[in-house]
Formats: sequence, structure tokens, C-alpha cells
Amino acid sequence: MSRASISGVPCMLMRGGTSKGAYFLAGDLPIDPAERDEVLLRIMGSPDPGQLDGIGGAHPLTSKVAVISPSAGPDADVDYLFLQVAVDEATVSDRQNCGNILAGVGPFAIERGLVSPGPEHTTVRIRMVNSGSIAVAHIATPGGVVRYSGDTAISGVPGTAAPVVLDFTGTEGSAGSGLLPTGHVTDEIDGLRVTCVDNGMPVVVAYAKDFGLTGYEPVDQLEADDALGDRVQSLRLRAAELMGLGDVRESSVPKTTLVAPPADGGTICTRTFIPLRPHTSIGVLGAVSVVTAILLDGAVGHDVAHIPDGATRFDVEHPSGHVQVEVEVDARAGPPRVRRSGVVRTARKLFDGTVFPR
Repeated sequence: MSRASISGVPCMLMRGGTSKGAYFLAGDLPIDPAERDEVLLRIMGSPDPGQLDGIGGAHPLTSKVAVISPSAGPDADVDYLFLQVAVDEATVSDRQNCGNILAGVGPFAIERGLVSPGPEHTTVRIRMVNSGSIAVAHIATPGGVVRYSGDTAISGVPGTAAPVVLDFTGTEGSAGSGLLPTGHVTDEIDGLRVTCVDNGMPVVVAYAKDFGLTGYEPVDQLEADDALGDRVQSLRLRAAELMGLGDVRESSVPKTTLVAPPADGGTICTRTFIPLRPHTSIGVLGAVSVVTAILLDGAVGHDVAHIPDGATRFDVEHPSGHVQVEVEVDARAGPPRVRRSGVVRTARKLFDGTVFPR
């Protein structure tokens, strides 16, 4: 498909969780990945810090893409490829999942006729192509129509919407090197004690205090600290090598999450970088991975977290509020194993039409 032949592409813009992205059917985009990425850069308006000539929102949280197709296997209904489109660089990365954009995949699949809706509720089995793991989305479809309105609130999103319940299986080792990619519960990198974990998202967990922070700083204060950004970059580059991810200077993973004792009745307080820009909240699978880490005896954060005996639901504090995730880990297994994980998100259709690449 040549540049000249693309006059417009069917697109649905959706908010998924605390992110926003463009959702496409795979058949509406070029088959060749390089051609596809070139089209997506033009659609989103990258590279440009303001993404002024595209539909991107000038922030990593609003410069995301979901590519959906009928599933290639019998264990899923649809396949979902997540692509992170850089804002001010001409790069498109498929090296991670996105659990927030995932929240919109089930509704999109129903809207596009890939999945037949039930009379009240619909279950959509989603293969996350980036990692090969499966998520099951539970969606309200009264009268066979996706319901977006509801009374479920999630921190970082104004108002309320219908819940989208996501259950995950097979998410550990999403990047290919297991739940603990370095083979250790803790490592020392750049003089810092860290835990490298991957339960759907490769994350480097470190103590905020080791960076000279409280862990409760607002996002704008963190973003203005250039020296902090340099330390985060150095840490994640070295951690990535130990995690088997190679050179990640052009990649958005691993994420780095700084943890501190909970300050608002939650389980743990977090400040996350994506990969260097402070996150206004925390990604779904990032939160799942952080909770997985703190459930392991001796891991970074385990000693400062509030973990009631027998708990399976955990409250992760972040700059704009809280996110509830469910994680069950068999910490006695060698190595530790994840039994299950899940989260409640919301999603909303913002527009459905045709987008025109520049």
C-alpha cells in the first residue's frame, strides 16, 4: 500500500482506562510492519512534541494504538497488537503490552462485529500479541449493545463509566525471561537495590528514598528534575541488560517504579516513569507487576507495603489516586509462580470515523 493510495483509514478513538488511543482493524492498515508504522506516525502526528498535525495527544499516554484482528488460534476470539507511538521521535514500539488500552479492545471487537454480543453481558477472549498471553474481558451489553455509561469510577478519569473486568492468564515473563528476569528477587544496580519483575510488564522497582525522594512528589516536580531523569535512564538501561531486553534506548520498556509506604490507606505508594517521563497514574500491567514484586519476601517494597494476611486485592496509590488490582502468587514455588491476576477498568468510545494521514 503506497503513501499515495491512503486517502483515509477507518479508526475508532477510545479512552481505555487512563490512556487514550486509536483502534484499527488490522485489515485496514498496511500488512508490512514498516509501512504500517509509517502510516501510524503520520496519523498520530509524530515526530512533533505537540503532535499538532495528527490525532495524538502530545503525551505517551495519549499516543497509543491498538490493532485488532480475528484470532489466529482457538483459545482467543481476537488478537490485539499494542503499539506505542513516540511523540517527538519517529519510532513505533511493539515491545510491551498496555493494560489500559486493552480495556477498549473488547468493546471495539463487538462494535466492529468480530464478536457477537450477548443479551446482557459478553465475554471476549483477547490474545495480547506482544506477549502471547490471554486476557478475558467481561463487558456489559444490554440488548446486545455495548454499554459505556455506568457508575464505576477509576482514579485519573473524570466521571464514571461501565466497568470492564479484565482477567489475565499467562502474563508472567511477558518479555520472554520469566517472572524474575534476572533470576534474583533483588539485584544491585548503580548502587541501588532493585527488584526486576515481569508479570505482564517489565518493571524495575526501586525505593523512592534511594533517589532522595519521599515517593509522594507531584508529577510536575518529578518532571522538572533533569538529574532524576538521568538516574532513571541509567538504571533502566543497566537493568534491561540483566533482564535480557538488550539495548532499550529506543524502547519504552522496562518501566521504572519508585515505591514508598502507602500514604492514603492503600497497599503501596508508587511513582512510575514511561520510560523517563513521570506517569500521571500507573499502567494496569505495571501495577500488576509492582504488586507481584511486593508479595515476594525480600523484594523491594515488601517491607514498606501494607499487605493484610490472605489478601488477593491490592490498592496501588499513584499521583492521581488509586488502582485496585488482584494478584495471587505462589511464593513458595521455585521460582515463584503467578496463579492469577486481574483488574477493573472502564472504557469509552470517543469517535468512530475516518482518519486522514498527513
